[in-house]
Amino acid sequence: MTAADFGLIQQRLNQLPKPSAHPKLTKDDWLAASGVFLLVFLSTFPVVIPFFFASDAKLALRVSNGIAIMMLFITGYALGRYAGRSPWRTGVAMVILGSVLVGITVSVGG
Repeated sequence: MTAADFGLIQQRLNQLPKPSAHPKLTKDDWLAASGVFLLVFLSTFPVVIPFFFASDAKLALRVSNGIAIMMLFITGYALGRYAGRSPWRTGVAMVILGSVLVGITVSVGG
């Protein structure tokens, strides 16, 4: 970019209205925040469920890892279909990646 380009950008930025001194959250902000909360909660809750029912923490951890890997396959399968790729290949690639990450975690004591 040239100095003239930077000057043009600065001029356009200076023409924007000044932000409010006291910004307020709108209904759309609260809805977006609720959507992010639900997305994070619903994607992590299945992985936590085994810890509620198993008395052995090590068993619960392994079951939790299995659920996470199954979720990775489902997500990879959906991604493959959406992207126009082979859903099975994409799902298996996600499982391999997840398994490698779990293996690394287990090898360092997790």
